[in-house]
Amino acid sequence: MRFALFLVAAALYAQDAREIVRQSVERDQANWLRMRDYTWTAQHAERQLNGDGRIKSEQTEQWETVVLDGEPHRRILEKNGKPLSTAEARKQQEKLDAALAKLKSETAEQRRRRLAEGEKQRRKEREFLREIPELYEFQMLGEEVVDGRPVWIIGAKPRAGYRPKHGDAKALMKIEGKLWIDKTEYQWVRLEAETTDTLSFALFLARLAPGAKLVFEQTRINNELWLPKHSLVSGTARLGLVKKISMQEEIFWSNYRKFHVDSKIVVE
Repeated sequence: MRFALFLVAAALYAQDAREIVRQSVERDQANWLRMRDYTWTAQHAERQLNGDGRIKSEQTEQWETVVLDGEPHRRILEKNGKPLSTAEARKQQEKLDAALAKLKSETAEQRRRRLAEGEKQRRKEREFLREIPELYEFQMLGEEVVDGRPVWIIGAKPRAGYRPKHGDAKALMKIEGKLWIDKTEYQWVRLEAETTDTLSFALFLARLAPGAKLVFEQTRINNELWLPKHSLVSGTARLGLVKKISMQEEIFWSNYRKFHVDSKIVVE
């Protein structure tokens, strides 16, 4: 009898964890759509590592994402820790100027269609994440305080035999890990995961071997939404059919600013 009660309690606890994750996924969908209202700066690094884990080579890039009439555009600011030359900065500005000129030449109907298509595409890009509550088995692992905010810690493993409905969700069957979810706002604070099978990565230019580590963190912006703060992918990757490397790819996001239509882009 006691064992039966334990099983019932465990099942209810798992359902609670699933509902917490479900709500967090819906909030992620909303965050993704509202991110278009912000500009931000990102620092990206690609590293190759020696066998002992030390950095063998590194390439870095810093960029600013700006919004032109509802459409995000990237402007490179630095490469490998050095500001762009005057000529390179001018080319970046010219690209933005050309994009802005194209937008200004649109008719009202063309603009309406473009914005509608952009909205449709943004929804499609994250739609596969809605399968997470059904695709995984969840376990409540405990509670913690992160940056002064109480969070749940929830373990997640793919459900044996589950058949993803969305093509992009198939990759999730090769990943297991833990989620830190804010107890007040049901937002993703941190994700730590590991690949359990070979996983295509970076637009299929590389394939991550089993055991690769994935970290993703978010932060609260303007008391209204949560946006990316840090991501890290590390492990052994195969480039093409032959070359194997030990690699890291890391991004830091910062300087989020709500976009205003009267903002002006200039080159310093």
